[in-house]
Amino acid sequence: MATHPANAAPIVADKLTAADLRAALSAGLRDFLACPLYGLFFGAIYVVTGLAVAYALFWRGEAGWLVPVTAGFPLIAPFAAVGLYEVSRRRELGEPIGWGSVFGALRGRGDEQLLMMGGFVFVAFSFWVIIAHAIFSIFMAESMGGESLAVFQTQAGLWMLAVGTAVGALLAWGFYCITVISLPMLVDRDVDFITAIIASIRVVRANTGVMLAWAMIIAASLFAAMIPLFIGLLIVLPVLGHATWHLYRRTITASP
Repeated sequence: MATHPANAAPIVADKLTAADLRAALSAGLRDFLACPLYGLFFGAIYVVTGLAVAYALFWRGEAGWLVPVTAGFPLIAPFAAVGLYEVSRRRELGEPIGWGSVFGALRGRGDEQLLMMGGFVFVAFSFWVIIAHAIFSIFMAESMGGESLAVFQTQAGLWMLAVGTAVGALLAWGFYCITVISLPMLVDRDVDFITAIIASIRVVRANTGVMLAWAMIIAASLFAAMIPLFIGLLIVLPVLGHATWHLYRRTITASP
């Protein structure tokens, strides 16, 4: 599967511009239009999961938790796009694309590197839920609970939302820095996940402004797509997934 040997040291680009983001988005849209079934499939998983979580929270009378849970969804979006990275990789190389090869990418290379990254994603999401619960407990009286979205119309609720947003943004930025390049790299190269994480951080440090803009594009697009009952994720998630692959290819090359 790898397009580069394991001992090829990655060279990190340090001159990314807004033009690279536009080119990545354009290429991502082309990949989605060329192979829409894969994008719709992975997008549908995200949509169904979101609707199931929302239904469960409303059914349990804990609709107030819908906001922090939804806010944590972008944390797992990169891992949800692993199959899309493989579609883009195969299109780029002119290799045949099939469900077997796409699902095979989700299993990694048999060295458990991608699996460990998946565990890391799950832990990060769980950590966010714990922090959100702590923030809720600090600002809201126990008698109010999390029964209704109306809690966010109170002064305490607004303060809770502001603090939760700030803390969540910091956590999301840190998580973004270590996954935005590492996950596509694990699909593309035979490297360990620590090497991939280090490369991802180096890319963000070398191109902080552009990578921050990309993070904002991802967050704004995902949140906007979740507003209409998560349905917008059917299109937004796969396009962003394919685009992230192409951005990765613009940031990492093999050494001579």
